Amino acid sequence: MLSETIRALQSYIRLTAAKFRETERIGPFLATYYLEADSPFLNYAIPDDGAVPTKDDVAALTEAFRKRGLVPRLEFLTEAVPAAEAVLVECGYTLERRVPLMICSPGQVVAQPAPAGISLVTPKTGGELRQMIRAQNVAFGEEDPDQHLDPSPDQLSGDTLSVMAVAETGEVVGGGVATPILDGATEVAGIGVIEEYRSRGIAAAMTEYLTREAHARGGRSVFLTPGAGQAERVYGRVGFETAAECVHLSVV
Repeated sequence: MLSETIRALQSYIRLTAAKFRETERIGPFLATYYLEADSPFLNYAIPDDGAVPTKDDVAALTEAFRKRGLVPRLEFLTEAVPAAEAVLVECGYTLERRVPLMICSPGQVVAQPAPAGISLVTPKTGGELRQMIRAQNVAFGEEDPDQHLDPSPDQLSGDTLSVMAVAETGEVVGGGVATPILDGATEVAGIGVIEEYRSRGIAAAMTEYLTREAHARGGRSVFLTPGAGQAERVYGRVGFETAAECVHLSVV
């Protein structure tokens, strides 16, 4: 039986993926399309909980993405849809990666040492948010970090929690967010620190900051998907534990 935690997290992922995107129901799949960009990471489908898609379902999904000039792609929790991956692979989809999904419930968060010479600040104005987003762009290696700096409406309203790391010089050197809380769930995402300030505990401190604030606002299931390298270990120090697996599949 699907656990309530997994059900709630997959529901949250499905609802937030559809936000600000065009959606299309294709058999047991919800396809989401981001109209402003063709990035495969912004255009993907999510199967229904417990779905056992047929080959015809998969063919229809593939065609829907192809006719839009997009890479057919899916992201979902394997525990929520255990039968889907085998059918998709049989139909030509390949595994991109398996990503652990980590959760920190209230009472589990672990205090982190304050990074020397760094202040953690909640950006409130559009200008402050743009500084934070630019630092994130630099941290993630964007070719032009001065593009796409406009904060989302949820960031401006404060529904999306934001934090930026500010050096003694006043330079913003990192940032991160926690998405709007929905049915007690929220995702910590975009934790980034520019290269020359890494390995100082800033990422862990920002994660703790966002997690505590999310708990204080009623977030019962604060979750994240760690990136490559040492990220999983860093988040584990903050109190996050692996609870599920997110699988990414696509076909060329």
